[in-house]
Amino acid sequence: MSTNKAKRIVIKIGSSSLTSMQGEISRRKLEKIVDEVVRLKDDGHEVLLVSSGAVAAGYRKLGCWTRPNELPEKQAAASIGQGLLIESYSDLFLSHGYIGSQILITRNDFSDENRYNNARNTINVLLERGIIPIINENDTITIDRLKFGDNDTLSAKVAGLVDADQLIILSDIDGLYDSDPRKNPDAQLLETVDEITEDIEAAAGDPGSAVGTGGMKSKIDAFKITMASGIDAFLGKAATENIVYDAVYGDATGTYFSPKPDNDNLNQKKQWIAFNSGPQGEVTIHRQAEVSIVEKKKSLHLSDIHHVDGRFSKGAVVRIKDLHGEEIGLGVVNYSSEKLQDVVNQTNNEQLDLKKVAVESGDLVCHLDIKVPVGL
Repeated sequence: MSTNKAKRIVIKIGSSSLTSMQGEISRRKLEKIVDEVVRLKDDGHEVLLVSSGAVAAGYRKLGCWTRPNELPEKQAAASIGQGLLIESYSDLFLSHGYIGSQILITRNDFSDENRYNNARNTINVLLERGIIPIINENDTITIDRLKFGDNDTLSAKVAGLVDADQLIILSDIDGLYDSDPRKNPDAQLLETVDEITEDIEAAAGDPGSAVGTGGMKSKIDAFKITMASGIDAFLGKAATENIVYDAVYGDATGTYFSPKPDNDNLNQKKQWIAFNSGPQGEVTIHRQAEVSIVEKKKSLHLSDIHHVDGRFSKGAVVRIKDLHGEEIGLGVVNYSSEKLQDVVNQTNNEQLDLKKVAVESGDLVCHLDIKVPVGL
C-alpha cells in the first residue's frame, strides 16, 4: 500500500525508545526519530510528536543515580528534563529547517470542552504554519488521579483532537502478537487488526518496560480510541530502520489497526463526550425508557428518570444507567442534578404536572449521545 495524499500524522515515542542502557536520553535515538519526522515533512505531511522522556532527561541533573520512584522526585526531574528534551528536539529540527513547538497538557485541559477546543485551535494554527508540535503531559504538576495514565492514551486522544489520519505508536516491541512473545517463542505477529476482541485484550498481558509507564494493555486501550474515532493506527518497533516512514506508506513490519469501513465513527463532539469529558453524575432510568432510547433511538425525558446520583449542572455529561446499575451510555443533560432531583421527588409524591414542566422549560433531559461500550 502507498499513498500520495498528504496526511496528518501523530507519532508517539516512549521513554524506553529514547533512552540509553544507563536510562538517560540517547542522542542517537533522538536523531533517528527526528530524521524520520523530517522525511515525512519533506513529503508534505503534517506531523505531531507525542514524546515521553522528561524524567529520563532530568533525573541525573537532579542528583539521582537511578530513575526515581517517588512522585515529588519524578516531578522535579521532569521539570529539569522537559526543558532539556525540548531543547534537543528544537536544535535537531532547526538543523533541517523546521521549527518545533512545545505543548504541555493535563487531563483537565481535555475534560473541559472550552479548553479542549482551544487546544485544538492552537495546534491547528501550528500545523498550518508548518510547525511540529511536540506534546507531553505536564508531569511536573500533574498528580496521579488527574493523569492521562500514559502517553499511549494521550497520543490517541491527541489524534482524535486534531482529526489525524494516522497514529503511529513506537515501542520496544515490533507489533501485537497473539500471545506474549517473551514467554511464547511460537507467538505470531498480527499484521492487521480491524477489531479489538477479548482474545486480543487477553494477549496484551502485563506492562513490559521498566522505563516507561505503559505496556501493551495501554496501547490496546489507545487503539480502541482511534478505531472508535475512525483513525488508522500502527504499532511498531522504534529501533527498526525507517519504521515511521514505512508505516505511513504501508510497508512497515508491525501491526496496522484499521477501523472497519462500516463503523459508526464518532464525530469530534462525541469523541470528547466518550473519551475526555469525565461524567459528573448518573441518571437511572425506567425500564420502558431504556427500550425507548436504545432500541427506538428516542430521547430521554423527565418522566423517564427514576433517580439521580451526584451533583452536576446543566450541560454536564452524565452516565445513563438502567435499574440494575448497568451503564447504557453517556448524554449531555439539559437540567441540573438539583432540578432533576426535584422532578423525581415531586413525581414520586404525585405533585408534579409534567405537562406544565414541558410547557415551561421543555421536558427533554438529554439524548443518548454515546452508547456503551464505546471502546473503553
